Amino acid sequence: MEEQTTKERILTAAEEIMLEKSFHSVGLKQILDAARVPKGSFYHYFSSKEQFGVEMLKDYMGESTTAKQQALSPKNLESDPVKRLFNMLDGAVTSIESVSEKFPCLALKLASEVVDLSEPMREELAKGFEKWITLFVDVFEEAKKKGVLSETLNSSKEAQLIHDLMTGSIHRAVINRSAEPVRNAVESIKDRISSKRTG
Repeated sequence: MEEQTTKERILTAAEEIMLEKSFHSVGLKQILDAARVPKGSFYHYFSSKEQFGVEMLKDYMGESTTAKQQALSPKNLESDPVKRLFNMLDGAVTSIESVSEKFPCLALKLASEVVDLSEPMREELAKGFEKWITLFVDVFEEAKKKGVLSETLNSSKEAQLIHDLMTGSIHRAVINRSAEPVRNAVESIKDRISSKRTG
C-alpha cells in the first residue's frame, strides 16, 4: 500500500474527526494535530477552510461511490443485479447496527449543516448523491435487460426513492439510537422491488 501524501493525511484525519463533530466546530489545529502536519502545510494545499471542505467531500464521496460501484458492479460474483442491490442494502443495516449512536456516513452527517454554510460544499454533495442514484439506475436497467425486473419499472424514480428512504432512515436511526428505521426501510425497498420481479 502506498504511503499517503500530506494532503491525503489531512483529508483522512478530517473525515474521521468530522464523523464525531460538526464541520463548523472543528478547528484547523485539531485536524492538523491529528494528521501530524505543521500548520503552514494546510494553506499550501487549501486556500480556505471552505475549499478544504469541498475537497474533503469530493474525496469522501469519491471513495464511497467507488465502494458502491464495486458492490453493485456486473463484475461482482453475484450475477443477479437485484441480489447485488439487496446485499448492499443489507450491508447498510449491518453498518448502522455497529454504530447506531452516530452517523456511519460523513456526507449524510454534514448535509444539513453545509446547505446553509457553503454553496460549493452543497453542490459537491448534490453531485455525489446524483452519482449514487445513477448507480441504482444502472442496476435497474441491467435487471430489466436481463429480464429480472419488469420493463414497466421506472428506474429513475425507484433509484431516487431508494436513496431518499435510506437517507431519511439513517438520520432517524441516529436520532433514535436504533438501527430499526434502516431495517424497516431496507425491508420495504426489498418488498417493493421484489414485487416487480418477472421470475
